[in-house]
Amino acid sequence: MRGGNARTGQLFSYVDLEDRVRKNHSLRAIRQIVNDTLVSLEREFAGLYSSIGRPSIAPDQLLRSMLLQAFHSSRSKRLLMERLEYDLVFSWFVEIGFDDPARNHSVFSKNRDWLLKGDIAARVLSTTLPPPKVKRLLSTDHFSVDGTLIEAWASIKSFKPRNGSGGPPSDGGGRYVEADFHGERRSNEAHASTADPDAKLYRTGRGKEAKMCFMGHGLMENRHGLLVDARLTEASGYAERVTSPHMIGPFTGRTKAITLGADRAYDTKDVVKDLRSMKVNPHVAQNVNGRRSAIDGRTTCHPGYGVSLRMGKRIAEAFGGIKTVAEQDKTKLRGRGRVGWAFTFAAASYNLVRLPKLMTDAS
Repeated sequence: MRGGNARTGQLFSYVDLEDRVRKNHSLRAIRQIVNDTLVSLEREFAGLYSSIGRPSIAPDQLLRSMLLQAFHSSRSKRLLMERLEYDLVFSWFVEIGFDDPARNHSVFSKNRDWLLKGDIAARVLSTTLPPPKVKRLLSTDHFSVDGTLIEAWASIKSFKPRNGSGGPPSDGGGRYVEADFHGERRSNEAHASTADPDAKLYRTGRGKEAKMCFMGHGLMENRHGLLVDARLTEASGYAERVTSPHMIGPFTGRTKAITLGADRAYDTKDVVKDLRSMKVNPHVAQNVNGRRSAIDGRTTCHPGYGVSLRMGKRIAEAFGGIKTVAEQDKTKLRGRGRVGWAFTFAAASYNLVRLPKLMTDAS
């Protein structure tokens, strides 16, 4: 017989969220890695909060919620809190009780700011990699590095002279006045954004649109394409070359030389010299467009050189996940520190999505 639509609500609920999530759910393996990571971060959490005052949202719940936002491309904290109200899987992952309401989105944002003050994002990225099941997946000899632009939360109209003079001509008053910047020469030395002073005006090439940007950098191990380091700097033509030796430095304390793959932007004498002085073989793509490459036959004659160039292209997959899925293509934060925190945290979320499958295939 056809059933009715009668509801069977009870005064008391005895439902265990653990039983409502299927055993093969993709978030189960991620949740186990996150649990181990958060246990190792207890000391860092204790240093961020005072021992007196009103209790805040648990930092564990904040980080779990932010991971879900990165996994599922939630556009805002308001939508994230709304989904926590009705999605049992979200409540189970964040460890909110079946009868517990989700937090107010503004309260969540204010409590999140406490985590932005610490180096928690970098610790989450580094702490997920040392466990034995994960460490055996990583290459210790072959790496790749690259950079990508992160558009700042600032419009081109906010890019004004530092002395406050020389504004562009306009055709009227008001806040949203139409301004004509044609013919006006602007530079990062003489101008700055009033919305985000840390952002820099940058363009990728001739004829390209100039935008207010930061530059994100990623260091990838070549075995499975996992990010082992992520940083954010000011956007400039030298940022990639200056940052790469600092990123590979912690991995050079070995008697055996390692390799670092990179694209043509890193083909300069200074970068190649610095890497070789650190016992790093620079597997950098040759730039012979009207110039002489700093990479000679000592490097290109090895079969591993071509392998590094092919594997290095996989870092674009990581940047695609960070900018598209985690929605860091245009950040919603301001200030280099806060934007860098979000970029590094998005890199950690990218690793967490890929680790369960890699661990299963390796077992």
